[in-house]
Amino acid sequence: MNIYQTFEQVGIVPVVVLDDAKDAVPLANALLAGGVNVCEVTFRTDAAEESIRLIAKEVPDMLVGAGTVLSIEQAERAVEAGAKFIVSPGFDLDVVNKAKELGVAMFPGTITPTEVTMAIKAGLGVVKFFPAGNFGGMKTLKSLAAPFTQMRFMPTGGVNANNLKEFLEFDRVVAVGGSWICDKKLINEGKFEEITRLTKEARNIYQQVRA
Repeated sequence: MNIYQTFEQVGIVPVVVLDDAKDAVPLANALLAGGVNVCEVTFRTDAAEESIRLIAKEVPDMLVGAGTVLSIEQAERAVEAGAKFIVSPGFDLDVVNKAKELGVAMFPGTITPTEVTMAIKAGLGVVKFFPAGNFGGMKTLKSLAAPFTQMRFMPTGGVNANNLKEFLEFDRVVAVGGSWICDKKLINEGKFEEITRLTKEARNIYQQVRA
């Protein structure tokens, strides 16, 4: 099974911000306990690289990727640490090409027809739609998807338990990305059982829509 199929089967890609690498393994196990075997650890903190390394090594059932990747150097560090996919907030052709060179899946952020066109020219079939909530949500996504019939999307930013069903019902959505499942405050307070509960809740919504 390739990464795209894994994303589609799980439906939710948790976006994780870790301030301390010691929380990486408990967080990954909490997500697995809730039925989600994918997570995106963002390069927003100094703990990101080591967190990816620990999850890749100690939680082999978790497909871990790197998010908020803004440079070739970050992409290289992420993959060296064990990231199997790369997500960025915008479209940077240099980073896209580096991901190809490194042999990992790449999900650049797009929000306009021009950016989607650039992604198609770069050979991509799935892109991140970001920030979804600030740019019209489902209404904009459907309008954007209409002329680009070969492209599929991973809406992120403003997605939560209240609108998850709406996004998953659109067949051009591979999966959604979101941080509400593993809120930074919950992680920092060690409330991993609550993260498992929220994960199960999201998976139940997925099952209602796509089972």
